[in-house]
Amino acid sequence: MTDALLPAAPQPLEKESDGYFRKGCNPLAQTGRSRLQNQRAALNQQILKAVRMRTGAENLLKAATNHKVREQVRLELSFVNSDLQMLKEELEGLNISVGVYQSTEEAFTVPLIPLGLKETKDVDFSVVLKDFILEHYSEDSSLYEDEIADLMDLRQACRTPSRDEAGVELLTTYFNQLGFVESRFFPPTRQMGILFTWYDSLTGVPVSQQNLLLEKASILFNIGALYTQIGTRCNRRTQAGLEGAVDAFQRAAGVLNHLKETFTHTPSYDMSPAMLSVLVKMMLAQAQENVFEKICLPGIQNEFFTLVKVAQEAAKVGEVYRQLHTAMSQAPVKENIPYSWASLACVKAHHYGALAHYFAATLLIDHQLKPGADEDHQEKCLSQLYDHMPEGLTPLATLKNGHQRRQLGKSHARRAVAHHEESVREASLCNKLRNIEVLREVLSVAHQRSRLKYAQHQEDDDLLTLIEAPDIISKTEQEVEIILPQFSKVTVTDFFQKLGPLSVFSANKRWTPPRSIHFTAEEGDLGFTLRGNSPVQVHFLDPHCSAALAGAKEGDYIVSIQDADCKWLTVSEVMRRLKACGRDGVEMKVVSLLDFTSSMHNKCATYSVGMQKTYSMICLAIDDDDKTDKTKKISKKLSFLSWGTNKNRQKSASTLCLPSVGVARPQVKKKLPSPFSLLNSDSSLY
Repeated sequence: MTDALLPAAPQPLEKESDGYFRKGCNPLAQTGRSRLQNQRAALNQQILKAVRMRTGAENLLKAATNHKVREQVRLELSFVNSDLQMLKEELEGLNISVGVYQSTEEAFTVPLIPLGLKETKDVDFSVVLKDFILEHYSEDSSLYEDEIADLMDLRQACRTPSRDEAGVELLTTYFNQLGFVESRFFPPTRQMGILFTWYDSLTGVPVSQQNLLLEKASILFNIGALYTQIGTRCNRRTQAGLEGAVDAFQRAAGVLNHLKETFTHTPSYDMSPAMLSVLVKMMLAQAQENVFEKICLPGIQNEFFTLVKVAQEAAKVGEVYRQLHTAMSQAPVKENIPYSWASLACVKAHHYGALAHYFAATLLIDHQLKPGADEDHQEKCLSQLYDHMPEGLTPLATLKNGHQRRQLGKSHARRAVAHHEESVREASLCNKLRNIEVLREVLSVAHQRSRLKYAQHQEDDDLLTLIEAPDIISKTEQEVEIILPQFSKVTVTDFFQKLGPLSVFSANKRWTPPRSIHFTAEEGDLGFTLRGNSPVQVHFLDPHCSAALAGAKEGDYIVSIQDADCKWLTVSEVMRRLKACGRDGVEMKVVSLLDFTSSMHNKCATYSVGMQKTYSMICLAIDDDDKTDKTKKISKKLSFLSWGTNKNRQKSASTLCLPSVGVARPQVKKKLPSPFSLLNSDSSLY
C-alpha cells in the first residue's frame, strides 16, 4: 500500500469584526498576519531610508574629486549596500512565512506560497476634492464632507482586509468606487495634486504618482494577494477545503492576469508584466498541486489503473513547477523574485517528479499480469504512460514478462530516488527553506519511502543491467484555468451621486455656473418643452416667452426648481414640479454645457526610489493649426512612458491647468464612458 499526502489540520478562524469597523476589515485584530503587515511596513521604511542613503552616496561619489573622499564614500557605500541586502532578505523571509499565512501542519504537506499585501501611505482627499467641487461643479463643498470622509474611511479599511470573502468584497468595493471617483474628479487635462504612494511587495521600494491608475492597480494586486492568502489558509484536510484552495488560486491568477493585461506600464517591480506572468504561473501551479492532493485525499489504492492515474497527476504537478522555475530564472524576474520562492519551485518540481516515478515503479513491481486480467486495458494504460517505450520493449510483452516488468519498475524507483535526493539538496541550499520543519519532514519521508522500494528489489548488477526509465506523460483529470474577476457582482453606490448623473456631471465636461431663471407660465404655457432623462433639458424654447427673456436657452440643463435639486428627476417629474409652482412664478436654475475642445499637457512624474526609467508622462497632442475649428479633436494618447511635444503650451506639472472654454453647443450630446472604462484597453496607457 502506497502512502498518500495527508492534509493540514483544521485551524480556528481569525477573530471577526466586532461591528465597529467596516465589514471585511478589523485593524485591531491582533492576528499573526496583521503583526506581519506591521513588520513589513517597518521594513519598508528602513529600506526607503537605506535606498536614499545609497542614492546620496552614489551622487557624492560622482561629484567628489578628492581621492581620500572617494575611498571613504566607497567604503560607506559598501556598508549601505550590505544593510540593504539584509533588509531585502528579511522582507523575503516575511514573504515566505509559513507560520503566519498557513495553518499548523500536523501531517506531511508541502507549504504553499502566498503573496503579501502592498503597503501604502495615508491619502487626504478632503482639500483637493472640496476645491474641485467648488471650482468645477460650483457647489458648496461643505455639503460633501460626509461623502469624502466615507471615501477616506473605505480606503483606510482596505489597508487591513480580513482574510475571507468579506475582505475581497471590501477591496472590490473600493476598486469599483475608484471608477466613480476618477470620472467625477480626475480630468484628463490636469493633475489633481493627490500623491499616491505604494510599496513594492517584493522589494519594499516605494512608488509615488499623482495618478489614480497606480491606486487602482495596487488595489487589484491586493485582491489577488488576498486570494492567495485565502488559498493557503484553506483546510487541506477536507474535500471542500481543497476545492476552496483550488478556486482561490484560480481567482488569484485571474485577478493578476487582468492586472497584467489592463495596466501594462506599471512602475512597480511586483506589477510589471514579466513579474505578473510569473505570479500567474505560480498560482496555477499551486492550484494544480491542490488538485493532486484532492485526488490523494481518500487514500491511494494499490491498484494498477489507480496508480497509472496518480503517477500522471504527479507528473503534471512536477511539469508545471518545472516551467515555473524556468520562468523564475529568466531576466528581469530573476533579480527581484525571492530566492526562496525559486528554490521552492525547484524543490517541488523534483519532489512531484519523484512521486510520479515512485507510483510507476509500484504499479510495475507490485502488480503482475494474472490469468483472466484485462490485458488490452493494461496494455493501453501502460502505452499511454510513456511518450515511447524503452528500446526493445513493448507494452504487452513487458506486462507478460515478469523480469522485464521488475527491471523497468526498478529503473523508475532509482530515478525517483535521484529526484528526491535533488529536492533535498535544493532545499538545504536555501536558508529559508531549511528552517521550514514540515518541508524537511515531507521530503525526508518521501525519500526514505522511495529508497525502501528500490532496496527491496535491488540486485548487485543493477548498475549494468538497468535501463534509463522514460519520462512519464503528464495528464490530469482537472486542468486548472484562470477564473476572470467579476467586479460587477459587487454593487457599489456612487458616494458623490448628489453631484448629478455621471453622463453629464463629470470631470470630463465643463458647463456654465448655475443661472437663476425667474419666469411665469402664461395661461399655463411654459414656453418650452422638456427632453432627456436625468438631467432634463429645455427644448423647443419660444424666444419670446417669459423664460427666454429671463435668460433661459435651448439645451440648458435644469438643475433645481424652487431651490429643490432635480438633477436626477425624469421629464414627467420635472414637469409636475413646474406646473405646481402656480401664479407666484417659477424659480429655476439651469446650466449650459460648454464645448470642451482644448487641453494642456498632462505630466505625471513617477517618483520611485532606486528604480530607473520611471519618470512618465501622458501627453495629449493638440492640433494647433486650426484653432477656429469648433470640432477640434484631441489626438490619440501616447504611451504612458512616452514623451510628447506641444508647441507654445509648455506648463509646469505644479501649475493649475484649466481647460479653456469654447462655444456652447447644448444640442450635441456626448456619450460619457462608463466609470469602469479603465478596465478596457484604454487603461493600458498606464
